[in-house]
Amino acid sequence: MRSRLLALLIALLAGMLLALGVPLAAGQAAAEQQQVVVDRIDDTVRFASLAQYAVGTGENDPGVDPLAQLQDELERYHDLYDIRAGVLNRDGTPLAASPAGWTLPEGERPRSAFAEALAGRRSQGPPQVWPWDTGTRLLVASPVIRDGDVIAVVVTDSPTGALRARILRGWLPIAAAEAAAMLLAVAAAIRMTGWVLRPVRVLDRAAHHIATGRMNARVAEAGGPPELRRLARSFNEMADHVEQVLEQQRAFVADASHQLRNPLAALLLRIELLGLALPSGSEEFASVQAEGKRLARVLDDLLDLALAEHSEADLRVTDVAALVGERVDAWRPLAERRGLTLERPGPGALTALADPVALSSALDALIDNALKFTPSGGTVTIRTSAGGGRVRIEVVDTGPGLQDDELERIGDRFWRSGRHQNVSGSGLGLSIVRALLAAGHGTIDFSHHEPHGLRAVVSLPRSREDLEEDSSEDPG
Repeated sequence: MRSRLLALLIALLAGMLLALGVPLAAGQAAAEQQQVVVDRIDDTVRFASLAQYAVGTGENDPGVDPLAQLQDELERYHDLYDIRAGVLNRDGTPLAASPAGWTLPEGERPRSAFAEALAGRRSQGPPQVWPWDTGTRLLVASPVIRDGDVIAVVVTDSPTGALRARILRGWLPIAAAEAAAMLLAVAAAIRMTGWVLRPVRVLDRAAHHIATGRMNARVAEAGGPPELRRLARSFNEMADHVEQVLEQQRAFVADASHQLRNPLAALLLRIELLGLALPSGSEEFASVQAEGKRLARVLDDLLDLALAEHSEADLRVTDVAALVGERVDAWRPLAERRGLTLERPGPGALTALADPVALSSALDALIDNALKFTPSGGTVTIRTSAGGGRVRIEVVDTGPGLQDDELERIGDRFWRSGRHQNVSGSGLGLSIVRALLAAGHGTIDFSHHEPHGLRAVVSLPRSREDLEEDSSEDPG
């Protein structure tokens, strides 16, 4: 959001500066060219006076050669300023010109200027010359009039190198001022966007923390626009209310589970005693006993879930590789009894920031789940790896796996796949795993394992520095 807002502000500021700078630069270029054109007009007027005198008196005064004087003036003018000039007859032939043999250049613009001067008008100003118009020349034509008739045309053909250099030098202060103004505008835009969006980033981070189970996250109400400060107060009030409601819910679940365990234990005991009076192998007795035990497991899992969501994680640097190896060794006898292979490839030493008790419980639940759904002869593999400031633990099985729509629901409380209803369980195991990991800033993701099976990936921060970096990058 900040980059988009900053880009928009910079684009608007750049447009405003260009809207001011471009006309200013164009006006400066036009002023420089106008000065040159005025000078050339003055020169053509002077040469027109000389030409008028030369054409009007040359035949009456044999001792004076005004055409030679005119030619001499044109040559000195060319030598001094490197400007081509000439006095042309009405048919375009040179009456006097410098350099020698110079004639009217070819092209639409020279012919138009010459024709305009023949009509008794000074040629209009030439098109604007820009610094990149290399090779262009500036042509000005003025009529030579005697007795009300145009008898010749004075034409000057100037190079534009000096003019383009002056225009470019005049643009340098404008460009420097524009660049300085742009830098100031960008700095102001950065500070303004930072001031406006800093409370938004703080709100985003706090909302992410609450979404991941860190219910103590709050937002400071100082800084930023008044509207965002009011939003911060509302957010804190909402977070307080949500935390209170969740705390009441957790307390209710924990209390209800705890209070129901004792009556249920007494009920199961009475069922056992009643079973002594029933015939051996009674299906009804077995069904009632199984349902009672299932209810006991559900209550135990509910209590574990409430404790997992309520308890604070004891984060410490933990040897994840050693912990995984310990849990694999503990579950290997059960895997062998079920005809399964439990593999543990991976590095011999790998540490992460985690609660060892909670991580051990989460691994037990994941391994138990993988062994439970993997048929005899299958393989359950637990791998550990590190990268990007995170440690990953993969639990991969070769069981039937889940479909895409089932993957979206895995971890929901009491949810179980319709294809696995005959497998014992309460549907709370993976919810407990997610709660245990979230308390320690860990995550778990599920995906398909090809050609079949389920892949569970636990991700943990490697250190407190990585945890702080992840928290700062969470809002994106």
